[in-house]
Amino acid sequence: MPKPRNKENKGLPKRWQHTHGAYYYQVPPGLEAGWDGKKKFRLGASLPEAYKVWASRMECPVKSNTVAELLDRYAIEVVPTKAARTQVENNRAIANLRATFGNEALADIKPQMVYMYVDKRKDTKVAAHRAVDVLSHAFTKAVEWGYIDRHPFKGEVRLEGEPPRTRYIEDWELIECLALSTKRKKGSILMLQAYMRLKLLTGLRRGDLLRLTESDLRDDGIHVTPHKTSHSTGKKIIIEWSEEVRAAVNSAKAVRPVNIAPWLFCTRKGTGYINEAKGTASGWDSVWQRFMVRVLEETKVVEVFTEHDLRAKCASDAETLEHARSLLAHADSRVTDRIYRRKPERVKPLR
Repeated sequence: MPKPRNKENKGLPKRWQHTHGAYYYQVPPGLEAGWDGKKKFRLGASLPEAYKVWASRMECPVKSNTVAELLDRYAIEVVPTKAARTQVENNRAIANLRATFGNEALADIKPQMVYMYVDKRKDTKVAAHRAVDVLSHAFTKAVEWGYIDRHPFKGEVRLEGEPPRTRYIEDWELIECLALSTKRKKGSILMLQAYMRLKLLTGLRRGDLLRLTESDLRDDGIHVTPHKTSHSTGKKIIIEWSEEVRAAVNSAKAVRPVNIAPWLFCTRKGTGYINEAKGTASGWDSVWQRFMVRVLEETKVVEVFTEHDLRAKCASDAETLEHARSLLAHADSRVTDRIYRRKPERVKPLR
């Protein structure tokens, strides 16, 4: 009987272990030459880094018979093609899926097993749904790679979706936030207020706004390639200038802590807020959280709102659904309508 894996190693690929803050690979006897002569090879401190190194050192299995083997190939070939933040989330999901389904043969996976998996993770419903998305895509690739003839649960598993958020930011709440005073002529409060104005006018995602540079501000408007779809459609949008948009941009420039920075929104060091390697913006998140604390303490606003709620307000206040869809750069207006249009629909009575 093989020795049971420690809790911290459960869900990791075969011969992996997490110890001393890093991931290591126990090299099979006789293969040390391919791993710098080491019996225990350090892969990296993070899962994405570890998978990247692992993929560069080993060949993908010729044939996958188990879910664990399929997930290994998926982690090597598919996950690295996704955005940095998505890679982190996918690798977490793969670790959980491997711990649950890893020993199962591909042909033995049934729809009921997927429902049971989600049911057991009721406390983390959203994460469970995202993991099922990863598992489903892995099986789609399994068909493409010739491991199986058909997807075992595509179209047969219908999970109850999460209810959309309904928080709508009222105009008076925005007025309160934008009136929040500060003694400084530059800095986080003024930067956040300029950011809010531009976000409400354009509906741009946080990542796209924080990636804006001087070179994106052109004569005909603000040129944006939405980062979320940059690796798929690559479609660009141009937000035309208006007096309000130009004023918001000029305000953002005026309150930058470093005027020579290329970024429209930057740190005191003149760097951007987005960590491209991880797909995160932890510094910006901290600035936003501190701003919201002041809003709740010093204004009449009593309910916190998120940046996502600002994007939803932009969509809700647009005159038509199509205009809202264009602003948010959605391919399908149904997403715009279901998640982002949060104002009550006004209906005229019959006469």
